[in-house]
Amino acid sequence: MATIDFYDNNIKLKDSLSPLRLSIMTAFFGNNTETVNDLSSAYELAKNSPGTVELTGMPVYEPEKLGLPSLANQLLFNDGAVVGRCMAARKIVPDCDMDVLLPIIREAVYKTRFKKLYKAETVIGLDQDFMVKAHLLIPENFENTLYSWMLNFQYINEEYKLYKNLYENSRQMNESDIYVLSDPDWSHPDFPYGLTLFDPEHNCAAILGMRYFGEHKKGTLTLAWAVAARHGYASCHGGMKRYNLEDDKTFQIAVFGLSGSGKSTITHAKHNNKYNITILHDDAFIINADDKYSIALEPSYFDKTVDYPLNHEDNKFILTHQNEGVIMSADGKLYSVPEDVRNGNGRAVKSKLWSADRVNRINEPINAIFWLMKDPAMPPVLKLLSPDLASVMGACLATKRTVAERLVNGVDPNALVFEPYANPFRVYPLVWDFERFKKLFTDGVECYILNTGDFMGKKIPASVTLDIIERIIENKAVFYKWESFSDIEAMDVAGFEASFSDDNYRNFFAERVRDRIGFVASRDIDLN
Repeated sequence: MATIDFYDNNIKLKDSLSPLRLSIMTAFFGNNTETVNDLSSAYELAKNSPGTVELTGMPVYEPEKLGLPSLANQLLFNDGAVVGRCMAARKIVPDCDMDVLLPIIREAVYKTRFKKLYKAETVIGLDQDFMVKAHLLIPENFENTLYSWMLNFQYINEEYKLYKNLYENSRQMNESDIYVLSDPDWSHPDFPYGLTLFDPEHNCAAILGMRYFGEHKKGTLTLAWAVAARHGYASCHGGMKRYNLEDDKTFQIAVFGLSGSGKSTITHAKHNNKYNITILHDDAFIINADDKYSIALEPSYFDKTVDYPLNHEDNKFILTHQNEGVIMSADGKLYSVPEDVRNGNGRAVKSKLWSADRVNRINEPINAIFWLMKDPAMPPVLKLLSPDLASVMGACLATKRTVAERLVNGVDPNALVFEPYANPFRVYPLVWDFERFKKLFTDGVECYILNTGDFMGKKIPASVTLDIIERIIENKAVFYKWESFSDIEAMDVAGFEASFSDDNYRNFFAERVRDRIGFVASRDIDLN
């Protein structure tokens, strides 16, 4: 098997366990825990959990293919005031004071003794070359979180023998299973925004005071991405797809951007059915830096609902809803209200059936990487010719904050921020990403910057972005040397002229370059 679930006499326990991991893992074996073995059981628990809305007008599409009851409906559960992740709550071992935090964790575990706890396991990674088992423990009354977590990743039982056999015969890794302890009702005066504590070396985390499902999804992926990074992969928070072209040619692209950057839109774009398209995933995958194959980490999709009106065809693929309102039709059936009417960042877990041409692995080497930026100084597209520059620009990927993030007091929600490789969930040295992406570019992968926001105050429509991608994959894009740069090329896009003959634009662009230089300099410690 890929990761270590059981311990035997040949393992030096003191070397393989940390105080945090042992504190978290022990809670899984308490006599107040109950194992949830399959999705059908998880569905019934979530449906009957206090506050759940069973959307009787929105049945689950082909539920039997997912291991759900034949009459299963989509479920909705709302969190309250908080509808996004909080990066300020993250603490990462060893860069935190464990003398302070360990007693807090032990006390949090102790207080769970008065609660009924549910536990479940899934697998992260959908191919035999990378599969990691993960375990979640969460209190009663948060059955919806457990259900969404099991839906989001790949659960394994006797019914799903394919994945059971894949996992049992997957590549061996000297890694322990991932263990995640959650108590959304936890509170502490020193942590008003909650606490998410990660020990990446020992594959464990505590998610405390956090109701939002995204904390559980990304918290689990945080540890899985770290495992992948330790084993030579480029860990990717982005989307990847393959264009199956004429004459048996293919073109593989990966797009990297934070929530709201357009990575899901680009990944799932059908281009008016111009191409036969195969999708790997729109949020989480890994690339083998040497052999160049790519593997999806999760079968389902955690998607925003703001762009999907009630009668949108894609809504039939939803399994669970978070942070949305509900309405009743004349016949008494219940429906969700998307488009962020109730609050920002309405979300849904969509089934793997959303993408008809979905695969778990793409063997063909990637052809192009697109850094998606919301930087008003950037024209709609630039091509980067130097592997060093291409990787550096990924390291200072610029974007705007969205409602998917819960901000602490004093943080400007409109400020331009830099997030290396669009992955705020990195818990390993930044230099690993820099070197692996640089290797991909050195080995022939093309690199582009796509501005999916606005250029000097003018909005760049999604149609313009998709047209640029189409020209690139069809080898019809005409790039030319841009200004005085030796390693940057530009492309004419009507209505978005980018010329340094405009003094205001030249000065603004120079300011953005200085911002990037300052950001890279501030990360020198990550290169040691």
